[in-house]
Amino acid sequence: MAVALAAFLIVNGVAHFVRPDYVRRVIPSWLGRARLLVAAGGIALITDSVLLLAPQSRAAGGWIAAAMISVFLVAHLDGLARVVAERPRRAHGLASATVKVLLNFAYIGWAVAVATTV
Repeated sequence: MAVALAAFLIVNGVAHFVRPDYVRRVIPSWLGRARLLVAAGGIALITDSVLLLAPQSRAAGGWIAAAMISVFLVAHLDGLARVVAERPRRAHGLASATVKVLLNFAYIGWAVAVATTV
């Protein structure tokens, strides 16, 4: 479970550098400094992956992943709020934004499970 979470975070961390424009679009405009936040997020994801792979730091890595994904959840909740406010009749946009929020809650649960099963 921890190795799978580490792989998931590495892939997402690398995506921050390979597809920064996509990641930048997810960041709420009110946060500002999107370019810096994308790079910092990518570095944080990759760094946390290293913690998850080492048995002695796995619990800390799990808790850090849960906290980090909780912070990322803010962007997805903002996206959901924007879809509801701007396009309340577009079911596809609403479904997509809702799934992203629910998936992030699942990812948080995954990280907590890793942190507590060490």
